[in-house]
Amino acid sequence: MTLTDWPTITDELAHLDLITDPTGVAKLSLDYYHFSPILEKKLQDKRGNLVIRPVNESEVLQIAKTCVKHKVPLTVRGAGTGNYGQCIPLEGGIILDTTKMNQIRWIKPGLACVEPGVKMAAFDKKAREIGWELRMAPSTYRTATIGGFIGGGSVGMGSITYGQLRDRGSLRAVRVVTLEDEPRILELRGDEVQKVNHAYGTNGIITELEIPLAPAHPWVELIVVFDEFMTAARFGQALGDSDGIVKKLVSIHAWPIPSYFTALESYLPKGKHCAFVMIADYDLEPFQDLVKEYNGQVTYQKTPQEASKGTSLLEFTWNHTTLLARSIDPNLTYLQTFYFTLERVEQMYHHFGDEAMIHLEFLRFHGKAIPAGLQLIRFTTEERLNEIIRYHEEQGAGIANPHTYILEDGGRKVIDLDQVCFKEKVDPYGLMNPGKMRGWLEREKA
Repeated sequence: MTLTDWPTITDELAHLDLITDPTGVAKLSLDYYHFSPILEKKLQDKRGNLVIRPVNESEVLQIAKTCVKHKVPLTVRGAGTGNYGQCIPLEGGIILDTTKMNQIRWIKPGLACVEPGVKMAAFDKKAREIGWELRMAPSTYRTATIGGFIGGGSVGMGSITYGQLRDRGSLRAVRVVTLEDEPRILELRGDEVQKVNHAYGTNGIITELEIPLAPAHPWVELIVVFDEFMTAARFGQALGDSDGIVKKLVSIHAWPIPSYFTALESYLPKGKHCAFVMIADYDLEPFQDLVKEYNGQVTYQKTPQEASKGTSLLEFTWNHTTLLARSIDPNLTYLQTFYFTLERVEQMYHHFGDEAMIHLEFLRFHGKAIPAGLQLIRFTTEERLNEIIRYHEEQGAGIANPHTYILEDGGRKVIDLDQVCFKEKVDPYGLMNPGKMRGWLEREKA
């Protein structure tokens, strides 16, 4: 096997922003994979050889050409806030850090064009100047990049209204650089964007995105507490189903999960189950009627002005719930589950007890509000974790497995032939984030 000539590669790209020191390279080779004890074992020693931070598409083309010339693996990353090893290089090579490609090309009502390294919170600050904002965002909103979210994310705050990133219309267009002998710039529009949407950067370097926006409402943040978990869950479903109440977040936490939120402990009575919500401030009156109907108690309420400062409730929801819980008990891990119905939620709640503490995020799925879970799991063994996954699936729940770095083995469970065929055209040598796409790996074995 030919050894990679790193001195020559470094020399060819020396005019770009390079990071070569091992500490810097190691830091930018990783994400939050350690949320999973399974991935932690598999990925802890994986590192790139060189990090490059391009500032524009022209520099990306130069990097692509060098990678193809030397047959060097290339892994694209945003801010590295993912949890599944999406941006961890399995075979070393070059890490292409997109965070310096952070220009907002344009924003107009309902639509924007950005480079991939634009931070989501920074974008929203600008978009709100004309009354618009991102449709959805992860709990890492303050630091996550738009390109990283498209490449590795799927749902988040806002999904209760706007569904998932894979839904038609959630991504309008992308520009990508290929890894062919002569790298090209391609523009994908409409349904064609699904070739690279949530593909972990395995089949194109995204250099520009066109994204739809949502009207920016003044969001009130509230905590509502309940005596019974299923009452809290039914309240969440009722709020999700309330088409007349404009909302951005419906997050339900079974006790003892609220005990991990030490910064909010004065608002979370011991033994109570809670809902974290974000609703438009002009919908407070019907919201309060809903709280009353379910015998809830509002313990925390911030006006839009107050909520715009300090820590948002968002940072206690979605996978920040896992982050905060693990900071207190590192033996905890998590699952991602589509329960689809409250009946299934209740069954799992009673079946697993505190072994699988239920944390629900309501989202829109095929036009309906459904309960999805990021339940906290008391990890014992990989075998037991697999038993828990299997039981959920046997009972009709859908598991998006966060304990694998293989693209198709996570949420979708099927090979996307369009993505594989697109990779054949744009990455014929299989250099982009190798080892992550099962469809490509099986093709190589065939």
